Amino acid sequence: MFRNLLLFTLCITLLSCETGSEKRSDSTWIGGEIVNPKSDYVLLLKDNKVLDTIELDSKNFFHYKSDSVSAGLYSFRHHEYQIFYLEPGDSLMLRVNTVDFDESLSYSGIGAARNNLLMDLFLMNESENTLMPSLYRLSPPMFEEKIDSLRDIRMNLYNEYSENQSLCSDFKKIALANINYDYYSKKELYTSANAMNPNLKEEDFPSNFYDYRNDIDFGSAELRSYYPYYRFLNRYFDNLAHNKNNHTGDFLNRNSYYHNFHKIKLIDSIVECEILKNNLLYTCARRYLINAKDVENEKQMVSIFKSTNTNEKHHAEIELLANRTMQLTPGNVLPNIMLVSYDNVMKDVHSIINRPTVLYFWSAESVKHFRNLHSRAAELKSKYPEYDFIGVNTDTHFKKWKEVVTKAGYSTVHEYQLENIKDAEKKLLINSTNKAIIVDKNGEIRDGHTNLFSPTIEDNLLGFLNI
Repeated sequence: MFRNLLLFTLCITLLSCETGSEKRSDSTWIGGEIVNPKSDYVLLLKDNKVLDTIELDSKNFFHYKSDSVSAGLYSFRHHEYQIFYLEPGDSLMLRVNTVDFDESLSYSGIGAARNNLLMDLFLMNESENTLMPSLYRLSPPMFEEKIDSLRDIRMNLYNEYSENQSLCSDFKKIALANINYDYYSKKELYTSANAMNPNLKEEDFPSNFYDYRNDIDFGSAELRSYYPYYRFLNRYFDNLAHNKNNHTGDFLNRNSYYHNFHKIKLIDSIVECEILKNNLLYTCARRYLINAKDVENEKQMVSIFKSTNTNEKHHAEIELLANRTMQLTPGNVLPNIMLVSYDNVMKDVHSIINRPTVLYFWSAESVKHFRNLHSRAAELKSKYPEYDFIGVNTDTHFKKWKEVVTKAGYSTVHEYQLENIKDAEKKLLINSTNKAIIVDKNGEIRDGHTNLFSPTIEDNLLGFLNI
């Protein structure tokens, strides 16, 4: 949620720490404290490439020094990640609590105010994401008026910062890109949310609603790994491909082969920066394959991807992913991974399947989410008693998992934990917290890429019983 007014005022007050009078070093420093660390190191990255692996000391602090830093966007990763802006001579310190990663992240030292500004902009967007579905129901003029006011809040924050700082043009570009491309993304989301709204016609939109599309930078090397920019381009090309694809039966299905075929062709023809193009193509192909259910289409997608993407590493990763996703297409037998029962007995997954079964995956790290998953599983079980619903825990702590199962009162007969998490994640492509797999009594896959909250899952559960 938005940081409160007191914190906002404090942030503006602290902007004075980056005036031209600050004393800068010949070297550049980045360091900080990880509260409740989940591993003993931090990764430092530039354009998604690892620059260094930095170990935490006994007090969970890390320190990194360089004499060859160029100004621009970097990121650090400790299970979760965040982007920051660095200039030569900065001495940037951060503090983050992994329990509440983004909300707790703050910076101090030379370079801090710039990055606290970027974090405030990031958190504003995260907060607004929960409001957006209600805004999609507004008319185009009312929607535009609402997001214009949200953009004005950001611009006021940016202007307050600018008045207290000596800003380089590179950082101005980054900060304004954050504001503008987030604004553009909201318009793209509104477009996709109303794509099939019969009450909304082209003449209902203000004449300048899409004018920003004439000013899109399709080749920014500086922004290529910056999420507001990258996220916008993904949404824009989804809408562009959606329009190209509106004559097919998969008009609304953005996971379909036809949609992603058109999207790849558009990216290839429009995006000017090779690295950015390769990354967008990779994201598109990967998303398609993770949700694909037809082997022949998957093979065609790999071929099209390799003909447009020039990154050999991407080629190898997509080919490996395709080989795995093809194993989860309907008609194949579920990979026989190993599980651990509540009584600490190792069992292979085939041995526990003797009826039509839905496997769903959960983690104790998100209490609200695993409770919602189990409630949904119980609801579906009451409607479709022919199925077993088996909860598979993806955590590593056996005793903690047992405690959660016991306290929650879940059926211990239908709860298991992965024995080898990395192996299972690869074989079953556990790519989201909503992942579920439907198999028949023989372990043959009916749907290898679904989730308990899918709007089509009930129709599929009923339909699979008649196969």
